[in-house]
Amino acid sequence: MRWALVKVCLAVTAMVVVAFAVPLGLVVRETARDRAAPHAERQAAALGPALSVTTERAALERAVQFTTAGAEGRMAVHVPADGDRPALTVGTARASSRDLASTRRLARAVTTATPGGQLLLQPTALSGSRTAVVEVYVPEAEADRGVAAAWLTLAGVAVALVIGSVAVADRLGVRMVGPARRLAGAAHALGEGSLGVRVPEEGPAELRQAAVAFNSMADQVVELLANERELAADLSHRLRTPLTVLRLNAASLGEGPAAEQTRAAVEQLECEVDAIIRTAREQKPRTQADGSGAGCDAAEVVRERMEFWSALAEDEGRTARVAGVDRPVRIPVARGDLAAALDALLGNVFRHTPVGTPFAVDLHDGGEDTHSVIVLVSDAGPGIADPEAALTRGRDGAGGAPAGVGSTGLGLDIARRLAESTGGDVRIGRSVLGGTEVRLWLQLRHTGEGPVPAERRARRRETRRGRPARHGVPHSS
Repeated sequence: MRWALVKVCLAVTAMVVVAFAVPLGLVVRETARDRAAPHAERQAAALGPALSVTTERAALERAVQFTTAGAEGRMAVHVPADGDRPALTVGTARASSRDLASTRRLARAVTTATPGGQLLLQPTALSGSRTAVVEVYVPEAEADRGVAAAWLTLAGVAVALVIGSVAVADRLGVRMVGPARRLAGAAHALGEGSLGVRVPEEGPAELRQAAVAFNSMADQVVELLANERELAADLSHRLRTPLTVLRLNAASLGEGPAAEQTRAAVEQLECEVDAIIRTAREQKPRTQADGSGAGCDAAEVVRERMEFWSALAEDEGRTARVAGVDRPVRIPVARGDLAAALDALLGNVFRHTPVGTPFAVDLHDGGEDTHSVIVLVSDAGPGIADPEAALTRGRDGAGGAPAGVGSTGLGLDIARRLAESTGGDVRIGRSVLGGTEVRLWLQLRHTGEGPVPAERRARRRETRRGRPARHGVPHSS
């Protein structure tokens, strides 16, 4: 926008300069030539008194030399014949006999062109009805004296006007473009999760109004999110009462593996509810995908969550396998967030596959080559016919059917948002066990701030839609 304004201003100024400077330069040249003609006439008129007194060569030569044009060799006097006296020409003659005859016939001054300049032919009456002609040569340099300097002055003024207009347009463009760019940058930052960004209310009136509207919108977004967090905290807090009853009932179950597992599950559930309340009331999300010191050991989290789910798998006759957790794998994700994503994916396996269905969790560390970590959750279940629907918030479970009783429809969405907060994504395909494979791809070096913008997520979904999954037909759980 800035350079467009400068170009427009430059074009308009150039047109104005051309429209006025060129005609003015021509007028200056004509004025200089018109000024040279009267000077030549005065030189020719200076010989009138001498011609009225005598037509002797010596006297006329002295008279010619006394004039400026004569001393410079630019004047001649043509005296016609008188009886026995032949025609006389004094000085440097350039006029043709035809021009001289025409001047005597017209009996007035005549200007005619000649190589290198112009000739002024001034007739002067003599005795005996004779007419002498005084010739004054005006060279081009004399006629154009001062024109070059005037044209240089005009050119300087034109260049100064163009430079001044460009400078003014540039300053005006900065005044307009600067606030517009800040507004656009703030909009992108707000879209990527920087809720504290605001725009200075400066610039033209329209941009100031836009800045006021943007700041008001950002304040409303912050307020709405704060209300949403409080609502989530309040709703989670309501779970404490039934959890307390459940804990008391679990305490009365006595001893035994089932009782211990139930009490452990209740304790874990209480911890998760407390974590939800704390997270909901935090001003910033716990997941920070800036690659800084925050993060966790993915291998440790996978081992911990697999120990929890293995107990339930043993009760249901499921075979559970875990791989790739024999060494630390650091990722830029908070420990609780990764645990929540794993619980969501493993919970899908238990909810949407038959009892006894095997499952596996594999952790792949790409290292410095790919700067990524992949978590694969696989099962031998029936899979999902529409993986795109399963990845859509509010649709979870077998076949991508709408979430029903016992399913909030947020399991895969939790995993997807975690992956995209690092710059990665979630993909669904056919597992080596014959069922569903959910691939959680986490980037280790994500340069953006906050979650991945919605339009980038949409592009990724379009990309996934246009290519096959890793192990064949996409499926999900």
